[in-house]
Amino acid sequence: METRIMNILNDFSRKRKLYNRACQVFSGLNEGVFNKTSAIAGLLLLAVACLIPSGLYAQEPPAEKVDLPIPPKESAYYRIITLPVAEDVALEVGGLTTLPDGRIALCTRRGDVWIVENPYMHGGRQPQFKLFASGLHEALGLAYRDNSLYTAQRGELTRLIDKNGDDRADVYETIYAWPLSGHYHEYSFGPKFAPDGSMFVTGNVAFGSQEWWRGESRVPWRGWAMKITPEGKMEPWATGMRSPAGLGIVNDEFFYTDNQGDWVGSGAVWHVPKGAFIGHPAGLRWTDKPGSPVKLTEEQFYSKIDKRQVKKNGRYVKPENIENEENPDFLYEIKEELPVLRLPAVWLPHGVLGISNSEIITDDTEGKFGPFAGQLFVGDQGQSKIMRVVLEKVKGEYQGVAFDFKSGFQSGVLRMTWGHDGSLFVGETNRGWGSAGNRDSGLQRLVWTGNTPLEMKTVKSKPDGFEIEFTLPVDKQSAGDLDSYTGRSYIYKYHPVYGSPPVNEEKLKIKGVQVSEDGMKVRLVIDNLRPHYLHELTLGGIRSSDGNMAVLHPIAYYTLNQIAEGKKLEAGSFSSYRSSKVGGKAKSSASSKKARPTAVKKAKAPTYNEIKPLLTKHTCIACHSANERLVGPSFKDIAKRKYSKEKILSLVYNPQPENWPDYSTPMAPMPQVPKNDVLKIAEWINSLDK
Repeated sequence: METRIMNILNDFSRKRKLYNRACQVFSGLNEGVFNKTSAIAGLLLLAVACLIPSGLYAQEPPAEKVDLPIPPKESAYYRIITLPVAEDVALEVGGLTTLPDGRIALCTRRGDVWIVENPYMHGGRQPQFKLFASGLHEALGLAYRDNSLYTAQRGELTRLIDKNGDDRADVYETIYAWPLSGHYHEYSFGPKFAPDGSMFVTGNVAFGSQEWWRGESRVPWRGWAMKITPEGKMEPWATGMRSPAGLGIVNDEFFYTDNQGDWVGSGAVWHVPKGAFIGHPAGLRWTDKPGSPVKLTEEQFYSKIDKRQVKKNGRYVKPENIENEENPDFLYEIKEELPVLRLPAVWLPHGVLGISNSEIITDDTEGKFGPFAGQLFVGDQGQSKIMRVVLEKVKGEYQGVAFDFKSGFQSGVLRMTWGHDGSLFVGETNRGWGSAGNRDSGLQRLVWTGNTPLEMKTVKSKPDGFEIEFTLPVDKQSAGDLDSYTGRSYIYKYHPVYGSPPVNEEKLKIKGVQVSEDGMKVRLVIDNLRPHYLHELTLGGIRSSDGNMAVLHPIAYYTLNQIAEGKKLEAGSFSSYRSSKVGGKAKSSASSKKARPTAVKKAKAPTYNEIKPLLTKHTCIACHSANERLVGPSFKDIAKRKYSKEKILSLVYNPQPENWPDYSTPMAPMPQVPKNDVLKIAEWINSLDK
């Protein structure tokens, strides 16, 4: 009898409140106490629980709060739920949208469109996948409006109509078609609905035949954004795009993300008004076409900047980053001569906040997803993660801050959509591009646990520095100590090379701090703000007001296009306290004692824990892990090549992608990494093969 009761109790432990109550009734069993009355009471509670209609679970309750780990972990605040998929359903999600009834629709690069029934897995039931349409050409976007689904195939914007309500498309209607050259890289993305009901669609550039590294627009509207009405009228909108995979409508305006590559120093979020030139010159080839709002020509552009198109022995030579370049070009300088050029609203540092940035989505859940209502979330295909972005307008121009948010998805994050319960559905694909998540595809759901993390909620520009707002009150003592803050500023080159290292780096001179009375805000006074530079702030010493929590993601990346106007903090209104300076400089214990001779020991290779800070600082772990293949080979596989430390140094500064033909994403040169750091990392790598 006791065994049977204990089995029931084990089942109770998986339930919610009624089951917890049942466990309390039977709690005497834990002490070896049993009586007939307690058994009957427990069984009655089980009967009541079993009679609850399944409809009461139609919306999954938030996960129960748990004790928060120190150091904090993302999973304590946001958990990933994987939707099971039948083996014969190859998702590789290219588009994702939520239907009015709460179901999810998705399209795949293989040309199928699926409707997902019960995506929330109510009542423990499995989701069901119903094939809505098939035969499309690499659909990489999906939107719903007026009882129809819209998707951008490689060569057209298509409307899918279910006329008889059986969840199968009866009509495949071409709204607008554009030309293709047949190059593999001519992906098309979208649509996103504008407030007037028109749709934005974007097109990737191709690459040259000989100059395989240089983006080119072989046919009209490659490297462009198009605005298309439901009736099929196309309006060229803007150009200068390289790989515009992520589209978004923010404040009723069009934004997009681009990926690092030629002419694109790092990934970023751009605001795209009509007539904008984003910076990649390939699409300028078509600015003489009727209706083009961009009037800048290729000739005008290349008169201001070097194309670096050089031939040696009859073949073009790939341009490489010039180390210690004296006068590199920067976007903001070229903009002074070409005002049509747009600066990024927010840089997303390569290898830190992604390597292949994707979907932009605004949190409109009104708090169901945590303390970030109204903010932007940006996916990343390469690092299988999501970032958080907050915009502000300063002097009429968008700029703002980016933070890391959530990693650990099973494949590359390409598309996102909000569920009716405030959870975030995430559509994923590897597609051969490579991703940190080692699965080919995935459909997952990100759910807020109800715990509020200690995070920088936002960072805003001030005339003399920045104001940081937190999600929870911070400890005033740690927040009032300048030693809790470090920072640097840097910029990217504007050149035809694949990406750019951070250059012109300068340590931030943080001279003062002011903490608000409620501990929710901190004002930093900084002496050396630089317009157009990315300002990186690290809050390593901040703790919550109860001292139990560190900042979950302690680094903010603020793109300072313009320094805000307003009143500066007056002298005496902020603190310059540094705990490290209290009582003078600490004396070294070794210097106060007589030096003793020590035996010379053979130096050991550094351990992983010793080398991890360097791997993190220089973004090595964005693409490599110790033992598993990610975007790049594992460090263990590199060790098997038995490169010398000097050879590894050479390959970090000038990678040779042909050495690793099985990896589709080439490594960018990283000459900014100090030589000594590379040699330490190389020593650790080589130790893995011993």
